[in-house]
Amino acid sequence: MTIDMVMGSSCVIAKNKTLQTDVQSEIGEHVAKSTKRKEYSKDDVKLLKTHSKARTPVARVSKLMKRSEGSLRQKARTLGIGLGHQR
Repeated sequence: MTIDMVMGSSCVIAKNKTLQTDVQSEIGEHVAKSTKRKEYSKDDVKLLKTHSKARTPVARVSKLMKRSEGSLRQKARTLGIGLGHQR
């Protein structure tokens, strides 16, 4: 084994360690935020019922109320109302 071969392999190891630390630092920066539940107020329920009667698409209601589509669908189900334009 020559010195070049040994030096070359140590450079590869050093590059891999640098790459690993870069990846670990990137992963650490992108940690998911913890979500806090937001209760439905009477006004929220009233607005949801209004959009249900108007058959507004769930995606539009979701953006308007700043809630997920799943959350809106679950609330509509517990209220016993339909949601979305295709029912």
